[in-house]
Amino acid sequence: MSARNGKHRKPIHLAAHFPGVNNTTVWTDPDSGSQIEFDSFVHLARTAERGLFDFFFLAEGLRLREHRGLIHDLDVVGRPDTFTVLAALAGVTDRLGLVGTINTTFNEPFEVARQFASLDHLSDGRAGWNMVTSSDAFTGENFRRGGYLDHADRYRRAAEFITVAREFWRSWAPGAVVADRDTGVYVDPAAIREISYQGTQFDVRGVATLPAGPQGEPLLLQAGDSADGREFGAQHADALFTLHSALDAGQRYYADVKARAVAAGRDPDRLKVFPAATFVLGDTAAEAADRARHIRLQQVSGPTAIAMLEQVWQRDLSHYDPDGPLPDVEPADDPTLTQGRVRHADPKAMAAGWRERAEAEKLSIRELVIAVTNRQQFVGTPAAVADEIDLHVQSDACDGFILVPHLTPHGLDEFVDRVVPLLQERGAFRTEYRGHTLREHLGLPAGG
Repeated sequence: MSARNGKHRKPIHLAAHFPGVNNTTVWTDPDSGSQIEFDSFVHLARTAERGLFDFFFLAEGLRLREHRGLIHDLDVVGRPDTFTVLAALAGVTDRLGLVGTINTTFNEPFEVARQFASLDHLSDGRAGWNMVTSSDAFTGENFRRGGYLDHADRYRRAAEFITVAREFWRSWAPGAVVADRDTGVYVDPAAIREISYQGTQFDVRGVATLPAGPQGEPLLLQAGDSADGREFGAQHADALFTLHSALDAGQRYYADVKARAVAAGRDPDRLKVFPAATFVLGDTAAEAADRARHIRLQQVSGPTAIAMLEQVWQRDLSHYDPDGPLPDVEPADDPTLTQGRVRHADPKAMAAGWRERAEAEKLSIRELVIAVTNRQQFVGTPAAVADEIDLHVQSDACDGFILVPHLTPHGLDEFVDRVVPLLQERGAFRTEYRGHTLREHLGLPAGG
């Protein structure tokens, strides 16, 4: 598939991931700051807005991860409430979209619908919801229902959750709120519809407490890499957050989810695809490569490498040398060794693949972990990185990227200063915001 050129170039969309719940963040760097102080959120958000990004993306975890029965001190510690942070950021930004991760397993549709409608009003139409599910009983222990939900039911609940939330967003008619010069602003009760829904997951009867926000509905983002996730996203989401970011893999994923959207009766152009990506810049290719190697060694220290290996081997490997070969023991079966992390594959199958790669490439434990956990990275001069990003978008491997800087909160500064102007010169990135709402930024209609 060839890249587009000239006046038919696709617009590039960019978002900024606050580096909190991920393995790319470097906390030991002298330039690293707090992940919970408001100034950190403000700096990254304002930098993204200065760079004319579509949205700020805040991940959320409902429980701190544990390893070997202790809070995992090699991972992020401290996870503020999503709505509190985004509502505060609405007051210090003007155009930047504000997208938060909210779980459909441990929340209720009415509450989430009201919270996002409130955020959309407060931000003048910039709210977005990253919909996630969970079948994790460990996380569920923080909630009254606990780990009640079977894995197979998580997308069933999510689908009903979205259906009910939309019922609340759509229950106030456009003329429900009336502004009259003599009587002021009032609500016409006849224009508000009562919600009545009965399903396998929810039995809801009630009334929305406020009208939908300026967008009609918040932008719906979903992490959809699995078959179930792709199908759910193709039916319900406005945008997909994916790890399929290498060019060929991205093109296959892009074609697949767009085809699923068509099969679901949707316009495929109304489903945007955002892979996650990191970046490392240098004045020369060699300098960028050196910086990337240094950052990867910071991200995967010796103790981190052992801890990540233990998550796959499911046994204590603390007595092994991270710069030595893989352990000569086979994986155990102790899924409780590490709690609160998503497992995307069978651990024993993953361990076999890791061992095969380590033997073929003669990698130490630490070298292997660095290799297998490396996300899509754009490494090079600003011009080379701009070219690569543009190539992915014009070649239909994605519609843009959610950038994950390795430093909080200044990790995005260099990209905005050095890469964004080059993308603008190529004619594929905006030079100003033309709309105000998040849906307008992405070229999506109001109301979903």
